[in-house]
Amino acid sequence: MALDQIIGSSRAASELRGLIRQAAQSDASVLILGESGTGKELVAQALHSLSNRHKSAFVPVNCGAIPKDLLESELFGHKKGAFTGAISDRVGRFELAHKGSLFLDEIGDMPLETQVKLLRVLQERSIDPIGSTRSVSVDVRVVAATHRDLEVRMENGEFRDDLFYRLNVIPIILPALRERAHDIPELIIHFLKKFAVDGEASSFDSSLMKALCEYRWPGNIRELVNVIQRLSCFYPKQRVSLARIPSSLLPRDVAAKGAATAHVFNEGNPIQEQFDFALLDDEGGLDPVEETIMLAQGYSSMPARGVHLRDHLAEIEKTLIQQALTKAGGNVSQSARILNVQRTTLIEKINKYQLI
Repeated sequence: MALDQIIGSSRAASELRGLIRQAAQSDASVLILGESGTGKELVAQALHSLSNRHKSAFVPVNCGAIPKDLLESELFGHKKGAFTGAISDRVGRFELAHKGSLFLDEIGDMPLETQVKLLRVLQERSIDPIGSTRSVSVDVRVVAATHRDLEVRMENGEFRDDLFYRLNVIPIILPALRERAHDIPELIIHFLKKFAVDGEASSFDSSLMKALCEYRWPGNIRELVNVIQRLSCFYPKQRVSLARIPSSLLPRDVAAKGAATAHVFNEGNPIQEQFDFALLDDEGGLDPVEETIMLAQGYSSMPARGVHLRDHLAEIEKTLIQQALTKAGGNVSQSARILNVQRTTLIEKINKYQLI
């Protein structure tokens, strides 16, 4: 994983790349600290790829996702018959990472009894598989990470001081995305390209970009990636504006700005955008065209009598063009920008509906 995956031109991003370059040249343990979603595993992979261990394995372990009773076996391995269910020998993650790097994610959730055994491995550079009478030497560079405050956990007796100091040789603290807001446009463009359909990426207009850049992103980069992937899925190869996106597809604070924009645009008009994902089932659900018409008319379900699709579409289009012209004071060019259509296309539709 190269450093070019650490996206951003802010000072924080530049300093992070520099720190990774320096830390990669050492075999010292690294402790990566930061909120969930800030990219701790990405940094660990970059450390490994730039180190002299890059030809050997990078082995990740999520210490918070493995049950307490299985974590020791997962890390150190076991011999056949060592406990109920041990039907064969198992090689642990430390041994799998021999000559490479072991990434211990969410180290702050590791049980105290496992912390004791991990400390011994770090000190002696050997493991004792469960049920084995022989130690196995391992040459592993350990990179640990957590979103928890380990100093508070040490004060509460939930994390060992000696293990903390053994892991915290090189600390890397990742900033939250809100602390590097300058990088958000660059990140958005990067992930729009990543989730492009048939090589063609969607794009965001200024209203949507502004709203996303002003959002606090409590879920950090992981949340941003999810939003970009979601919008790329629903609006492939399209230029997307904030007002046209249903609130259910956006973070709440961003959706609120979109609702305000839509309210200004639709002031005095009964048309309301709604999106009911309960209707998007595979059995008897509405097709996308039916749903669009139904939702644009403000229905929570399709009228029993049905609708005349072509007439409804024409009426909706005519209404929106009238709103845009009113908002723009009759200026066709400005109305075209509001509707995100070509000026010539808008003129054709104005003539079609005899609006001027």
